[in-house]
Amino acid sequence: MYAIIETGGKQIKVEQGQEIYVEKVAAETDEVVTFDKVLFVGGEDVKVGAPYVEGASVTAKVVEQGRGKKITIFTYKPKNNDAKKMGHRQPFTKLVIEGINA
Repeated sequence: MYAIIETGGKQIKVEQGQEIYVEKVAAETDEVVTFDKVLFVGGEDVKVGAPYVEGASVTAKVVEQGRGKKITIFTYKPKNNDAKKMGHRQPFTKLVIEGINA
């Protein structure tokens, strides 16, 4: 059984026991998080939401809160003596899917 959930403005396909990285979720480590925005549930019987499946939810356990690898942003405007170098590290949450309730 699998489901497609919406979190952080993205849609993610999840299965039970799977580890996923999502946009930062406001929860502590070892806390259980429930996602109610389930778009699709697949398996024996398929349920498609319009836009969300009624009564369906996905529970996940927070394993880690962290920040991704640093990316470098460099902007340059010719003839203006204008150059700027910046960096960014995107925060993430690592989750383990515990159950799909459909």
